[in-house]
Amino acid sequence: MQQKTTILKYTKSTVLSLVLGLISLSTFAQKKIKIDGVAVVIGKNIVLDSDIEKFKQEVEVRSEGKITISDCEMLEELMQQKLLSHHAVVDSVIVSDEDVNSRVERSLQYFTQEFGSEDKVIAAYGFNDLDDLKKELFTVQKENVLIEKEQEKITDKIDVTPEEVRLYYNGLKTSGELPEFQAEIELAQIVLYAAPTPEENDRIVAQLNEIKKQVEEGASFKMKAIINSDDPGVTTNGGQYEVTKDSPFIKEFKEMAFSLDVNQVSKPFKSDFGYHLMQLHEIKGNMRVASHILIQPDIPDSRLKDTQERAEKIAIDIKEGKITFEEAVKKYSEDKETKNNGGAIVNPYTGETQFDLTRMDPDLYARVAELKKGELSDVFFDQNRNGEKMFKFIMMKDRTNTHTADLVEDYVKIQDLALRKKKEESITKWSKEKIKDTYIKMSETHRKCTFVKNWKKEISK
Repeated sequence: MQQKTTILKYTKSTVLSLVLGLISLSTFAQKKIKIDGVAVVIGKNIVLDSDIEKFKQEVEVRSEGKITISDCEMLEELMQQKLLSHHAVVDSVIVSDEDVNSRVERSLQYFTQEFGSEDKVIAAYGFNDLDDLKKELFTVQKENVLIEKEQEKITDKIDVTPEEVRLYYNGLKTSGELPEFQAEIELAQIVLYAAPTPEENDRIVAQLNEIKKQVEEGASFKMKAIINSDDPGVTTNGGQYEVTKDSPFIKEFKEMAFSLDVNQVSKPFKSDFGYHLMQLHEIKGNMRVASHILIQPDIPDSRLKDTQERAEKIAIDIKEGKITFEEAVKKYSEDKETKNNGGAIVNPYTGETQFDLTRMDPDLYARVAELKKGELSDVFFDQNRNGEKMFKFIMMKDRTNTHTADLVEDYVKIQDLALRKKKEESITKWSKEKIKDTYIKMSETHRKCTFVKNWKKEISK
């Protein structure tokens, strides 16, 4: 009997999908400091020799040594991604900045968790600053979205019937390959933000208007930024940024940069980060060079205490049955990302609602590890990257222990695996056809590989 596979953790296709989806930053750091050998060109896309080695190492790390993969296998996976990306562009697949930026934030959370802080990520991979890192992540994630949308286009009408799911499960059972599902939990939250007082907001707007007046009378915007701005980047760049419509900046920031004339100073404007003042310095084609000053409102202790007490009152009402958790989310929660989906928290590593209990953020684990299904955590203070302060509490929506796959208990997961297999077969068929009319140039070294698909376009004898 073959050894069981821990599903979503050690299967080769899943680990490859995770690695290729995250895209290792160190690969891009290598590109920035040296000219690398080109392994293959797919359309206008390039795979470097260093890509192959780095992603191969990532697979072994992500699978905790359970999976090894050859250079040739890794190259074929990378060529498959580049083929999808190339044809997504050919097919005019549309990618929104909003979608890409949300993925940039998730990737940043992932790498920050891996290294402990944003500064450590920046230092480890040789980026100049957070803005430089975000620009690279934006490029990476834009390609990921193109790939996913092209896959969706190819497999849009594919589905599996209950009979196909049953046959798939029985096939795994007969061959002794039934997977194990890791212990997983699903979490939901209610979040209340500690908002600044109207008087504090008015004070900041008045302060920024006074700075605007002084700059228009000849004061240096850069010096005003260094003295007043809460933007951590001000110490290295004086608050100055190069902005394009594709840059991973917030919507309000980009809109203001493209609305100003050269040397014009904006009125104070608000974003989730606080209040801004902006001056446009230069227009370079589709790029704007602008500086900004960010001031974040102070929140008095009395506001923090009031917010905490409101959160605690809501939690008590839920426990006493006066209101359901779902009703409380709709009525009270102020978190935009989770308010409209029952408060469900998305795993930043996977983009799904399930969390592997053994591989989650240590702080979050400490708060929920002992909770039973339906139980609430204590109310606790938190602060996001925007500087917003909040109180929240978490409910354990669902919890399952590690177990061998069961057709009844795990039907949805098995259905998903069966559907995934059917879609992979469809993409393989699509790839074999597209390879025929796609420009592919491969180095002589890699032409020695034996591939599943005819990437070398050899004529069958």
